[in-house]
Amino acid sequence: MIVNAVPERMSGIDKAAMFLVTLGEDASAMILKHLSEDEVQKVSQAVAKLTNIGSEQADGILEEFYQMTIAQDYVVKGGVDYAKKMLMSAFGPESAKRLMDRLSKALGADYSSFDALQRADPQQLAKFIHNEHPQTIAVVLSHLNPTQAASLLESLPAEMRSDVAVRMAGLDQISPEIIQKIAVVIGHKLQALGEFSRESYGGVRAVAEMFNRLDSVTSKEILEDIEVKDLNLFETIRQLMFVFEDLLLVDQSGLKEVLSRTDRKILTAALKGTSDQLRNHIFASMSQRGAEMLKEDIDALGPVKIRDVESAQQQIISIVRQLEGEGVVSIKGAVGEQYVV
Repeated sequence: MIVNAVPERMSGIDKAAMFLVTLGEDASAMILKHLSEDEVQKVSQAVAKLTNIGSEQADGILEEFYQMTIAQDYVVKGGVDYAKKMLMSAFGPESAKRLMDRLSKALGADYSSFDALQRADPQQLAKFIHNEHPQTIAVVLSHLNPTQAASLLESLPAEMRSDVAVRMAGLDQISPEIIQKIAVVIGHKLQALGEFSRESYGGVRAVAEMFNRLDSVTSKEILEDIEVKDLNLFETIRQLMFVFEDLLLVDQSGLKEVLSRTDRKILTAALKGTSDQLRNHIFASMSQRGAEMLKEDIDALGPVKIRDVESAQQQIISIVRQLEGEGVVSIKGAVGEQYVV
């Protein structure tokens, strides 16, 4: 809960002055070394105007600084949408909105650069990232939703994809200050491209979500490359991923729930590209008559384009993820080396 002892109308300079006084001379001196001459002059003038600071005000300014630091860290690591979700979970909707508003004013162009990434037109963004350093690309992808990130990763040269994915997975180990500097550069370059017309976290989980939305061939190629470079990272990504063959991990009761929410035409198309083992696993969750009818539908379907099969499988994977979030379906582990073919 945000302490209300600090007036909302107080300027950022006044709050900074109060914060420095509350910290004491030694800590304040260390902070001032990192400010520009103009900033030091402004905050020093504000310090000179301060009278007494009550204990409630001191607690309030420290709490606000702490929460703003958390909020900024969330934005750096996972993007604006991720920050909003985490802040709502930690502090509630009203405090989260207040923090994001404050953060928007405090970060200025840096914050807007993250926001611009999420609204950027994919084609414009693709042109932008192709000439950037892999570390910059990793930061960009970490602040997009998984579908858009997957699309942009596919657009990169094949030899660059795994490098970007590895860097993206390791963003949470890089200092927020460094990522923030990269964000400033991104912001300036995005502004040079003009306004955007379009409407999301860093780390290993974001990489897994992104890979879930790649086609199976591209996903397999990048994962195999990562496996050679970093076996532990490869295993972690696979544990967080869910591919269609992982339906083998879902028990019969869970499968029945999945099938009850799946359109029969989608299921038929999806099963055209699966192993006999998975088909039999799914048939076992149906009545004998229902399984026989589904087998007949699959045989009668004829040749199906791979992209249509994968599209149908992705729709079912989305249903599984939704049911998993609701606690209806449990996925107990990863299938290891299995991929959709």
